[in-house]
Amino acid sequence: MFRNLAVFILTLALLAGCSNTADEIGVVARVNGAPIYLSQLEFQHDQFQVDAVGGYVPSVENLKNEYGEILAELIVQELVVQELEKRDIGVSDHEMLKAEEEVRADYPEGAFDQMLVEEYIDLKAWRLQLRNHLAMRKFFYQVLRPQIKIDYREAEQYYRDRISDFYLPESLRILVVRGPSREIVGKAVERFLAERDHLDLTTAFGEVETRDVMIREERLSATWKNALTGVAPGQASGVLTDRFGFEALVLLERSPAKVLEPAQAYPLVENALVERKLHDAFDAWLDTAMARARISLSSHLLSSEEFPQLAPLPMSDPEDSDGAEPEPLMQDLQDEDLSDDVSGADESEGDESGEDEMGSEDEFNGQESINDAENG
Repeated sequence: MFRNLAVFILTLALLAGCSNTADEIGVVARVNGAPIYLSQLEFQHDQFQVDAVGGYVPSVENLKNEYGEILAELIVQELVVQELEKRDIGVSDHEMLKAEEEVRADYPEGAFDQMLVEEYIDLKAWRLQLRNHLAMRKFFYQVLRPQIKIDYREAEQYYRDRISDFYLPESLRILVVRGPSREIVGKAVERFLAERDHLDLTTAFGEVETRDVMIREERLSATWKNALTGVAPGQASGVLTDRFGFEALVLLERSPAKVLEPAQAYPLVENALVERKLHDAFDAWLDTAMARARISLSSHLLSSEEFPQLAPLPMSDPEDSDGAEPEPLMQDLQDEDLSDDVSGADESEGDESGEDEMGSEDEFNGQESINDAENG
């Protein structure tokens, strides 16, 4: 999705070598005047390195590439933030507070703040990352998504071209009944077959556990496959012995292999087409936004060789990682001047609409186009 950004940043790097207009220390880039700070790069790089294999010591050149990739993502995120603000739909304080509360709710009381301390995570930097993430989501779903419409003919063609993707192999729905003794499991199965209420079994038999699972027949273990041989839906296997105790299998349902009908496959087709069109719409918007932007950046963050390919994950949280950066490079960044602003194309051009002309509103095997479905 950032396929053109690497080329754009590389061009800026070449131009940046032509001058050295000093700027405030700690600012590694400016996007239409808005600063991107070294602290943001350091925070993102720490997150980026969490999954790195222990003992890995990156070269200075690799660090430049890594910081260049992160800088490119931060530039894109800042462009998105500015676009939302221009449309008066920027991420609000209320949205930030709600998102942070949702994250904190996943931790026991006080554990989130303790985690920040133990992981050396700066709360201000974390909140800035959260804001950028929320901005990207809002841009995709409130700005780009309304432009995307799916014509029924596109959906039909996608379904026909990828019919094998909608094949469902034979599957079984099984109730697994487990307990500490063969006798208890046997009685629990008898009660279930009589009453068909597996939730009641844990009440009637305190030591019994039940689990309703759906599994492809090809993925059955040899033990389960043998136990279910000759068992019809509504019947149970004998009581089996395993290392955890005793268990029996009740075959609830056997679903034959089938290909989803067009109407059943439509939600999957719709999601795939929407995702593809969102990517295309974002690429088109980004091309225009970069051409009009005024961007200054530190040449220390850019490799002297070909700029690495950027990962197409604007909607995702940055990959977590860890790893310390050599002090000499950090000192270079802190002392580095910024190049002159590099202007793109004529800023007076209007915004790109990005809307596609849609086809007819005919139904796709009983399903309306996504536009009609949403308006409904």
